[in-house]
Amino acid sequence: MIRFVINHKWSITVMLSIRKISAAGLAYRHYARYRQILAVVFAYGLDDMFGSFKVDKSISACINAVSRKRRNLAATLSGPQRFRMALAELGPTFIKLGQALSMRPDFIAMEYVDELSRLQDDVPPCPFEDIKGIIESEFNQSLSNLFDDFEKTPIASASIGQVHHARLNNGVEIAVKIQRPGLERIIAIDIGIMYHLAVLMERNVEEIAFIRPIMIVEEFARTIARELDYTLEADHMERFATNFKNDPTIHIPKVFRELTTRRVLTMEYVRGIKASDVAAMDNTGMDRQEVTRNGANIVLKQIFEHGFFHSDPHSGNIFILPDHVIAMLDFGQVGTVDQQSREDFVDLIDSVVLRNAQKATRQLLRISSWEKKPDIRLLEREVSDFIGSHLHTTLKDLNISALVQDLLHMVTRHRLRIPPDIFLMMKALATIEGIARRLDPDFDMIQQSAPFIQRIKLERLKPHRIADDLLTLSQETARFIRQFPNDLMELTRLIRERDLTLKIDETSLEKLQRNHNRIGSRVSLAILTAGLLIASALLITASVSSPSAGISFLGWTGMTAAALAGLGLLASIFRGRR
Repeated sequence: MIRFVINHKWSITVMLSIRKISAAGLAYRHYARYRQILAVVFAYGLDDMFGSFKVDKSISACINAVSRKRRNLAATLSGPQRFRMALAELGPTFIKLGQALSMRPDFIAMEYVDELSRLQDDVPPCPFEDIKGIIESEFNQSLSNLFDDFEKTPIASASIGQVHHARLNNGVEIAVKIQRPGLERIIAIDIGIMYHLAVLMERNVEEIAFIRPIMIVEEFARTIARELDYTLEADHMERFATNFKNDPTIHIPKVFRELTTRRVLTMEYVRGIKASDVAAMDNTGMDRQEVTRNGANIVLKQIFEHGFFHSDPHSGNIFILPDHVIAMLDFGQVGTVDQQSREDFVDLIDSVVLRNAQKATRQLLRISSWEKKPDIRLLEREVSDFIGSHLHTTLKDLNISALVQDLLHMVTRHRLRIPPDIFLMMKALATIEGIARRLDPDFDMIQQSAPFIQRIKLERLKPHRIADDLLTLSQETARFIRQFPNDLMELTRLIRERDLTLKIDETSLEKLQRNHNRIGSRVSLAILTAGLLIASALLITASVSSPSAGISFLGWTGMTAAALAGLGLLASIFRGRR
């Protein structure tokens, strides 16, 4: 749980108490932005995600403000398309939210993941004077003292920051990445509003409560707080440089720490050919097959050897230097996988390649989590079909990207959750294979990764690894044996003192309470109906012994009301059974 506190510099601090924010107070303090967000939500027909709870006047005003023409246009698009377009229109915070969600199939359905991965982060650049002001305020020096030359027009511009080409006083070419002015204040306000809306959705819309919108906002708040700190990206770059210090096939730009702060990142300027520019490679006489091998090996080393990898290795972040050296840029998004996760992933790949559906199912469950255990037989049958549809040809022709895509769709159908870092690892492999196939149509990703997979499998059989595993198992067993008598005595004491409590899931308890209320209402109605029926019968009997029009009328009226109430009760019972 996170709260964003805005100080005199509008900086964002992550704290453990976001639930203490007064969402209503936040909404009214920033009414204009709140209304703008809701207007876009309704413009793209996304109002159904708020369910049927009562809307206030401000939301009604948003509905009325949306033109019929625009809503009709939105109605022709799919739900994921409308969601992506709404996020793009809402600006930097929501663009970053969409990009973060595109990497979290454990939060949202795959059709949304696929659509949000197309979300563009290209936005118009900020005025140069604003950028100049940020640099000078960060270093308390004038721009001319810091740099010999600084180009006013950026070479790249995104929602968080923009990059300018510059030159140091000693003549070294550099690239300077500067955060957009006022961004932290905007993000703080937007996340507060996001949290308010997430609370409304989770409390009122059962279908959306499953994807845990509050947790999504809290996780996003942590992610964006890290991305806004450029010193963390500098740390990532230096860690990659250390991991590859003895590898001549890769170049990581140097970081200039003396010119790097939380809002400014200064690094070496890289001149090269973009990985997507095949014609330029051919014109310079580069061997595209060697470039492909080098690039694939670099990503495979990151994943299977270092466990620390670039999670967004698209062609815009990869440049080809002379002698087929690969330069990687933009280290804001990275992933980490521990040894056990790497081994589990290798076992999954191995079982799929060997067409062993039963083992593949076990490994898939091993790397996944779930709230309700899936139907194992049904899952195994789908895994078997999945293997058959992708491995009906040679491994050389296997499309990793399509395989990963279908695997993730199958996982989400069974409501399994794959950890985000494993998903990022799979996505990185699929992305780099797509780039490799464009450079070399005959490239075989399975063959290229075989030595890395084999090394991980053989690593388990090394004597020191077996000894470490046995030692760990022995220590855990000894700890369990020592602790078990104490745990048993504590459990006995709790039972004896009647101090043993049973935790019940809040959602299940609410459903149980609703069922009890429904049953109580039916019982009450049945008792009232029976009482009314008896009273009416007595009145009719009294009118027979001493005729009176008033008594007879009341009796028959009561009898009719009792009959209608009884029929209504029966109808309610039958509807409940259905």
